[in-house]
Amino acid sequence: MDLVLRDARVIDGTGGPSYRADVGITGGRVAAIHKESGGGGRPTGARVLDAGGLALSPGFIDMHAHSDLALLRDPDHSAKAAQGVTLEVIGQDGLSYAPVDDTTLAQVRRAISGWNGGAPEDTGVDFDWRTVGEYLDRLDHGFGGRGIAVNAAYLVPQGTVRMHAVGWDDRPATDAELTRMKRLVAESMEQGAVGMSSGLTYTPGMYADDAELTELCRVVAEYDGYYCPHHRSYGAGALQAYEEMVTLTRHAGCALHLAHATMNFGVNKGKAPELLALLDRALDSGADISLDTYPYTPGCTTLVAMLPSWAGEGGPDTVLERLRDDSAAERIRHHLEVVGSDGCHGVPIEWDTIEISGVSAPGLADHVGRTVAESARARGEAPWTTARRLLIDDRLGSTILQHVGHEENVRVIMRHRVHTGGSDGILQGAKPHPRAYGTFPRYLGRYARDLGVLSLEECVSHLTARPAARLRLPDRGLVREGYRADLVLFDPDTVAAGSTFASPRVLPVGIPYVLIDGHFVIEDGRRTDVLAGRSIRRSPTR
Repeated sequence: MDLVLRDARVIDGTGGPSYRADVGITGGRVAAIHKESGGGGRPTGARVLDAGGLALSPGFIDMHAHSDLALLRDPDHSAKAAQGVTLEVIGQDGLSYAPVDDTTLAQVRRAISGWNGGAPEDTGVDFDWRTVGEYLDRLDHGFGGRGIAVNAAYLVPQGTVRMHAVGWDDRPATDAELTRMKRLVAESMEQGAVGMSSGLTYTPGMYADDAELTELCRVVAEYDGYYCPHHRSYGAGALQAYEEMVTLTRHAGCALHLAHATMNFGVNKGKAPELLALLDRALDSGADISLDTYPYTPGCTTLVAMLPSWAGEGGPDTVLERLRDDSAAERIRHHLEVVGSDGCHGVPIEWDTIEISGVSAPGLADHVGRTVAESARARGEAPWTTARRLLIDDRLGSTILQHVGHEENVRVIMRHRVHTGGSDGILQGAKPHPRAYGTFPRYLGRYARDLGVLSLEECVSHLTARPAARLRLPDRGLVREGYRADLVLFDPDTVAAGSTFASPRVLPVGIPYVLIDGHFVIEDGRRTDVLAGRSIRRSPTR
């Protein structure tokens, strides 16, 4: 054996009772599990680590991550590695960096600079890929060929695909454009994407109608992938938006994974049981559905995402032109504050719930940590005036926390039988959402240990085996002989998120060891220099 983890409390990912065992690792895989009651000689290895009763679980799978550039920019990536995350699913919300051409790449870099950095003037990453396969190759050969910090799977982003084939126009795709989009999705799946994402409150992906999305989902289904939509509303009309996605994927014959499945804003307080009843009816009739959530009430996105969809038509530069035009800006304000824009989920915006979490321009740093309403009061002006100026001066790069969630909805949804964990972690900004650094220890510590919302064994299953099953990974997500040695040793009594809204970049406690492919990426609570992560590609089976 290369390594033996001696006397661990194995929580194997199945949801069943834990047990004490020695676990042997050879060649990056679990080679032996010797239970305490098993009798016979205990395994020995080149190295033996006394786990001392620490819990040993499969590595955690972050089903909704925004590390698309962070994995190429930051070899340490402790934000995820220190949480015990061994695999992230990126390419989320319909907007990412492949497949692209030169024009599309420049546009998408500007559009989601608030999520990932990477604006056209940012030289931190060499964007030398154009296809999904080339991007995944780049991950595999990151940092001089050494790899990346954790494993990554990729969803082909429908908004980027539409940008590539149609542009930023709010109109149905032509037959030729739809054919091109289907070809781009098929090529991306053949090159290793695990499914397709959408951001249906983000331009230009939101301009696609159900017929167009159904045709793309049929392509995804041919490759045994899944559709992961950020659907059209998490506020007014949220239940109808969920039902739309369920119906659409049933028609397409495609598996469905609902991204950050929450029920937000005042109109949805206490309505999580209605969502779960809708999903249960579909599941009981044979639908293939799963979902992810993060264990916090506020959301996180970009300030520009709040604008009505018509304001985004034409792309980022056109958005800025409209904001500078007094007449167009007044129309935007009316939609935000009176009508309820589709970008703000059909709910009139409440500026005291919108907290600025990050800016791209250093001269705007005094906004960070304040709500738009607070910043406006400090300047003696209306909130829209402050928001408008910030959008223009920061060239749409500002990120926000949106304090519109409900704790009871969070707890009800995380108990569901198809629930998995996803951080939705945006790593940009001076004060990012603490979920980027704290999601998985917060599940284990606050919600399993302290509140008892889930048992520890159930919680681990939600974070490991369930997501591995959705990703169709035959050798990950369980502590089982022959499986990949992506493993976490944590202390159930002390594990906790260190990150808070006041100090969001603090690493967790109680997770002293994390292994990827049998190599320690966290050892004695410290990040090693190991880069054991690689791209995880779906087999190109059609």
